[in-house]
Amino acid sequence: MRRFPDWLRRQLPVSSSQKTWHILGKYGLNTVCESALCPNRSECYSQKTATFMILGDRCTRRCGFCAVETGLGEVVEADEPERLARAAEELGLRYVVVTSVARDDLVDEGAEHFYRCVTAIKDRIEGVEVEVLTPDFHAREELIRRICEANPTVYNHNIETVERLQRLARPQAKYDRSLKVLSLVKQLFPHILTKSGLMLGLGETEDEVISAACDLREVGCEILTLGQYLSPSEEHLKVKEFIPPEVFRRLADTLRQMGFREVYAGPYIRSSYHAAETLDAAREEMTLEKVNEG
Repeated sequence: MRRFPDWLRRQLPVSSSQKTWHILGKYGLNTVCESALCPNRSECYSQKTATFMILGDRCTRRCGFCAVETGLGEVVEADEPERLARAAEELGLRYVVVTSVARDDLVDEGAEHFYRCVTAIKDRIEGVEVEVLTPDFHAREELIRRICEANPTVYNHNIETVERLQRLARPQAKYDRSLKVLSLVKQLFPHILTKSGLMLGLGETEDEVISAACDLREVGCEILTLGQYLSPSEEHLKVKEFIPPEVFRRLADTLRQMGFREVYAGPYIRSSYHAAETLDAAREEMTLEKVNEG
């Protein structure tokens, strides 16, 4: 593996993450933080937050960048929504991010289980907001509609990389299909904010990133995250380039001018990292726009 540049070296958090570990273990829950080897997990756990991963810890797809185990789907646990809601309550969360592995083996690809998880959280925690980070569901309108019927605050689906590199990074996904997912959400439920993310460092050019952002804006995407790709192992896609912080800042400034409510960009940014704060920034921008229009 390539040696990390100075800007990717960081200190571990001072506060303990043991309480988060304990609660996740108590309720038998998976997190994408652990399964995808997220570099921010110690920080997030120390702040008593995590991105819950439902429908098991084995994915039916094999993406070249992802550390989540690939294999046959596991039995869907009927009590997972309630366990998830209890854990979120015990952690004191007011903003909950729920993601999942891809479950192409299921008739509904896990959409109903997503719906049940979101509604269980909202039923248990008064005033809570939920962000869903979903697979593409093959852009099936009835499945995306079902998840949106649970009324998440944010619907997040990542295109992950630029169009040219999709087949390399996501051989079982399609760029246009991912755009269609976000488009359907805005068509069906315009009040739900849409969000997407890209990894940089796979060999894309800045022009290609800007082109991808244009495509996202065309389908109404309002929040965008940009982060540095870090290869989880020697068997995964290699890092082609470490992107300096100033490039992330420049891209964020450029892309905000396209009309995104928020562009959260930096080497360690991940799709659900500081998700609540990212939403707050987007809402501030929306409020400013209304004031200026008035």
